[in-house]
Amino acid sequence: MKYVSEYRDEALVQDYGAAIAALITRPWTLMEICGGQTHTIVKYGLDQLLPPTVTLIHGPGCPVCVTDAALIDQALILAAQPGIIFCSYGDMLRVPGTATDLLTVKAQGGDVRMVYSPLDALALARTHPNRQVVFFAVGFETTAPATAMAVHQAHRQGIENFSVLMAHVLVPPAMEGILAAPDCQVQGFLAAGHVCTVTGYEGYHAIAQKYHVPIVVTGFEPVDILQGTYLCLQQLEAGRAEVENQYARSVKAPGNLSAQQLMEQVFEVVPRAWRGLGTLPQSGLGLQAPYQYLDAHRRFSDRLQVHPDSPIDTPCISGLVLQGLKKPHDCPAFGDRCRPEHPLGAPMVSTEGACAAYYRYRAAL
Repeated sequence: MKYVSEYRDEALVQDYGAAIAALITRPWTLMEICGGQTHTIVKYGLDQLLPPTVTLIHGPGCPVCVTDAALIDQALILAAQPGIIFCSYGDMLRVPGTATDLLTVKAQGGDVRMVYSPLDALALARTHPNRQVVFFAVGFETTAPATAMAVHQAHRQGIENFSVLMAHVLVPPAMEGILAAPDCQVQGFLAAGHVCTVTGYEGYHAIAQKYHVPIVVTGFEPVDILQGTYLCLQQLEAGRAEVENQYARSVKAPGNLSAQQLMEQVFEVVPRAWRGLGTLPQSGLGLQAPYQYLDAHRRFSDRLQVHPDSPIDTPCISGLVLQGLKKPHDCPAFGDRCRPEHPLGAPMVSTEGACAAYYRYRAAL
């Protein structure tokens, strides 16, 4: 299959592994910033193919995982309200808030529906004019254009029983937050190719220069990731800190200008709390003034006064995993108290979560 099979070529994978081994002269630590890349690395054992002096650590590349527990608690409140149809992507249904999750609320009678697009939620609002339909807008820049389109269409068509609970987050501020931390181990980044199909990568130059770290926009197949790793290590060995694009078959420097224009029209940049990273300035998306009446936080502000229960006693170290400071198997609950069918933390739930990847491919190791 074109653009898939050739990027899973075993001989080419081995060649890149040998080339990396021949290239490096000292230890290096790289971070991939995409959960899809994490799953490929773990599934195909790419980290085990690399020399022991090259360390790949997993960053906050799963948007479901980094959604703050307080936001999830607000989602749970709305989902339990009579008269509300609460719509969410499937991965969010089992992510724990302070005390429960959306799937449990659904089992208790809440009208919680899994959708594949915010436009599906908007269609529900059209067909249920006497119900309030709320879409849980989670994701990086990759999924934000679809949310922007749904909000734009609702505004243009006068659909007033539709709103969005905004939880979109932006990747570059998270990268800066990691690099600015005093215990930062990251010397280079493999940037998320799917994010850059929307945003492009021109905005990464400032980060590379400010922190003197190479950033390589990388795809998702084994050859992509090893080629991106090689390019990043090549820069480190030469003392360079530039932005390169390994994923040229999908990513262009300026990105998708139409999607960016729509996002700029509908959204404004706001602070956002991240699970594991705390509140990062200018790291989230909110609605611009003309669209703010479609913001579920504003529409249901009287119901969203969250008073969390006492934190559940749990050994979960998901915050450290999301910062790249620990690996999933470092957690004492991994594979025992914490499993996909009974997750203690978000990274065990999502199909992009690091703990889910390790459980699926390495739990027996």
